[in-house]
Amino acid sequence: MKFDSSGWLSGVGRIASPNYDARPARTPISLLVIHSISLPPNEFGGSGVRQLFTNTLDCSAHPYYEQLKGVRVSAHFLIGRDGGITQFVSCRSRAWHAGVSVWQGRERCNDYSIGIELEGCDTMPFEPAQYAVLSRLTRRLQRRYPIRHIAGHAEIAPGRKTDPGPTFDWEQYFSLLGRSSA
Repeated sequence: MKFDSSGWLSGVGRIASPNYDARPARTPISLLVIHSISLPPNEFGGSGVRQLFTNTLDCSAHPYYEQLKGVRVSAHFLIGRDGGITQFVSCRSRAWHAGVSVWQGRERCNDYSIGIELEGCDTMPFEPAQYAVLSRLTRRLQRRYPIRHIAGHAEIAPGRKTDPGPTFDWEQYFSLLGRSSA
């Protein structure tokens, strides 16, 4: 895995999302945000997340999808249950993953972060392959960008979001990174 000059990672799947825009000028990427997602909720392996990120989700296909009508979101990366990576937005662009958010007093986390979605939910453990790939991707991102902080979506949008949820093993993740904590 290697980043090209456009912010795309080689050796991973690529599906371009229209849900991004330019980062503010001279804004370094200093935050990595870990998310989790499953569509329909608590179901894995389908195409719902990819369709959501590309604005092709049929909102009549599942009762839960009704509330997603008109939603425009994306992330830079999605790591599937099997550890497969799909990139949706160049790291040089601002993916629409964090929404209303604040980290250490600084608002608009999308401006200065990279968002990684894990296929998962709040009630089921994540797969070992996901931790292995997430840690490898994190190291690659930290070598390429001045990322100083890692946070869960729940930390930057408290009360609004819960992901990656209580089943995400932060200790295991940081151990794989060779760190003891955030």
